[in-house]
Amino acid sequence: MSLPGIVAAVVVGLVIGTLGRLVVGGRTQVPLWLTLAVGLVAALLGTIVSRLVGIDSDGFTLRQLIVQVGLAGVAVALVVGTAGGRTEP
Repeated sequence: MSLPGIVAAVVVGLVIGTLGRLVVGGRTQVPLWLTLAVGLVAALLGTIVSRLVGIDSDGFTLRQLIVQVGLAGVAVALVVGTAGGRTEP
């Protein structure tokens, strides 16, 4: 795992965590730190998965970014959608 891949995973995870929070709308039972952490961990897993299947070459690639965004998006959607209901403001 290269340094640019790790940095990209951190940035992608935090951005996807924030976007996932905004997409759900309303007030959720899930704290902000949890959605950010889930996005971060899932994006890092995306980096590992892309390397295991041979997508990751030297440095950072667009295919690796797609895997990171996909896993982080699914993970954040699952956590926010299942962990407690929404309450309207």
